Amino acid sequence: QVQLVESGGGLVQAGESLRLSCAASARIFNAMGWFRQAPGKQRELVARITSGGDTKYADSVKGRFTISRDNAKNTVYLQMNTLKFEDTAVYYCNAEGARGPYAIGAYWGQGTQVTVSS
Repeated sequence: QVQLVESGGGLVQAGESLRLSCAASARIFNAMGWFRQAPGKQRELVARITSGGDTKYADSVKGRFTISRDNAKNTVYLQMNTLKFEDTAVYYCNAEGARGPYAIGAYWGQGTQVTVSS
């Protein structure tokens, strides 16, 4: 069983930055990603990175967020710049299973709250 532990959330003002970290208890060979869920909304993919470093972003965060991973440290990061009020959500770290983020073998962190005041 792999554990994912997120950190770095908090309360910031619009325009400011935050960096989220997700430390895995073991090496992750599949893609990893960050999802978020705002109150009353479905969980959505924010950013994804493969083990080789290929990335994918939601249109709403392109140009503002950067995902990266350090395989030696079993850690994935999400650098969030120019935060907006609509970025407010609980952010979850995900390690994909063989068939995607919701497949058998996928793991989730407990979530970290990001609140952006306008």
